[in-house]
Amino acid sequence: MSRDRRDAESTPATQDGRGRQGTRDRRETQGSQDRQGCQDTRDSRDAQGVRAALGGRVVQEPEDGGADTRRLVSGGHLVARALKSEGVEVVYTLCGGHIVDVYDGCVDEGIAVVDVRHEQVAAHAADGYARLTGRPGCAVVTAGPGTTDAVTGVANALRAESPMLLIGGQGARSQHKMGALQDLPHVEMMTPITKFAATVPDTARVADMVSMAFRECFHGAPGPSFLEIPRDVLDARVPAETARVPRAGHYRASTRSAGDPEDVQRLADLLVRAEKPAILLGSQVWTTRGTDAAVELVRALNIPAYMNGAGRGTLPPGDPHHFQLSRRYAFANADVLVIVGTPFDFRMGYGKRLSAEATVVQIDLDYRTVGRNRDVDLGIVGDAGLVLGAVAEAASGRIDGGAARRKEWLDELRAVEQAALDKRLPQLRSDASPIHPYRLVSEINDFLTDDSIFVGDGGDVVTFSGQVVQPRSPGHWMDPGPLGTLGVGIPFVLAAKQARPEKEVVALFGDGAFSLTGWDFETLVRYDLPFVGVVGNNSSMNQIRYGQRARYGAARERVGNTLGDVPYDKFAQILGGYGEEVRDPADIGPALRRARESGKPSLINVWIDPDVYAPGTMNQTMYK
Repeated sequence: MSRDRRDAESTPATQDGRGRQGTRDRRETQGSQDRQGCQDTRDSRDAQGVRAALGGRVVQEPEDGGADTRRLVSGGHLVARALKSEGVEVVYTLCGGHIVDVYDGCVDEGIAVVDVRHEQVAAHAADGYARLTGRPGCAVVTAGPGTTDAVTGVANALRAESPMLLIGGQGARSQHKMGALQDLPHVEMMTPITKFAATVPDTARVADMVSMAFRECFHGAPGPSFLEIPRDVLDARVPAETARVPRAGHYRASTRSAGDPEDVQRLADLLVRAEKPAILLGSQVWTTRGTDAAVELVRALNIPAYMNGAGRGTLPPGDPHHFQLSRRYAFANADVLVIVGTPFDFRMGYGKRLSAEATVVQIDLDYRTVGRNRDVDLGIVGDAGLVLGAVAEAASGRIDGGAARRKEWLDELRAVEQAALDKRLPQLRSDASPIHPYRLVSEINDFLTDDSIFVGDGGDVVTFSGQVVQPRSPGHWMDPGPLGTLGVGIPFVLAAKQARPEKEVVALFGDGAFSLTGWDFETLVRYDLPFVGVVGNNSSMNQIRYGQRARYGAARERVGNTLGDVPYDKFAQILGGYGEEVRDPADIGPALRRARESGKPSLINVWIDPDVYAPGTMNQTMYK
């Protein structure tokens, strides 16, 4: 389907979305021919091996009809070469005339080009890919509305500390300030929500600046970068020897730090002496791939561990040090609290939920985060895995002096956990219809396997899931993060199935959240990426509705938050996926299993009770 904001000079295949698959096939054929042509001329190249150094396609052009004297490379191929050097295997995009030369370069470099239906999806997918692989994700979008459509995805990556690069098109430099098609001040718009934003001024600098942008992604806590490349810079070809193409592994250094050794020793001493310690393992534990170090520490020192964000799954359910439902109690009664890779933001009550009498230690990649909103007794800036590993080593030899006496503390917390579970059990097993959200998320939790990646995309219904769903392994939980962005679900599924194709992906959507990016369900069908999707359908934006009811009364609770009764199972079927409707809670498990067995992208449309709210929603913690 053509979009009227596409560049007027786009090729017909670019303008017609229905021709994109054929375009990909033709590009692959053309790319094979181009590579063969380069192979045929390679033996005649000089000893400097320009072709090998660049890795991308180099075009030879005669000068004044004479012998070949120059070897030229385009800006788009330099982009692709820099992406390849960074280890990028896939770019997410929605086509536009400003950026097509990047596609051509990606074909030559063997980088997959995945086209979606909205640029927000492309940006979220790049974010999700980075979270799962530990390598930066990349999205390429056209100028103007193509770039503005991606803003939400970039902002979400910033708050989630996810390394990704957004490349945006721009009008030609020769048309600067002339009112070029889709011309906007992209860099000024992106600067507040990125770690680095710049315009590439010259074709010879393209690869260099792509590498620079990636380097900035990993300065301190990870985050997104943005590069704007004017069309004439991208399409132009320059002599290969003038283009700086940084070599893989040679243009940025490791940022991993184990923290100040004296502070590490202080933390080890605190933990060894503590009677009632507790640790919160946040997203940076997964970001730094510090799972093993975290597990070693809590087991060696016998410390109860709580997990949030991407840190969920660090310890498997059933592990004696895995705690979930007693967190508030632990934070109020612990004598030493270690907060790892989690800011004192709204999720932590801005630090107010921590006991005023406890000794509080905060570990974070970003110096600016430590001690923000609440004083700390000890702050350590560094890589979570390295710091925790160093603390465990510093405490070794003294473990018996502290671990054994904490058994009573762990038993105390386990009793609190059991009491909370017993109180909730009737709701988890409720046979009510409409279906109780706790019953839905309990069925999903039972359905997960050790290889299931869980994706949560929604408000109230995903708040329910956060209290019940327990991923079995590290790196198997995905949610938007502290920006609270709705619509990440389908893009995260797309990224997960391409980054970890051997994994099963199970996604829970609120019906409002799914509607924001749901059309890219078709992208999953088109690329044959099966997953098990569940829509908790209450025809409402229920998290907001509750706040309106509490503030303005029942007579005004339905203003601006009520959705239609959409049969999302039929939607999935129309787009070529598997769909099923569930109204009886006894049918949830069998429907999930049928979706798994279908081998297709699927949506199970589960009608849940619109008049039941999650405890987190009723506390309205996001506004306190």
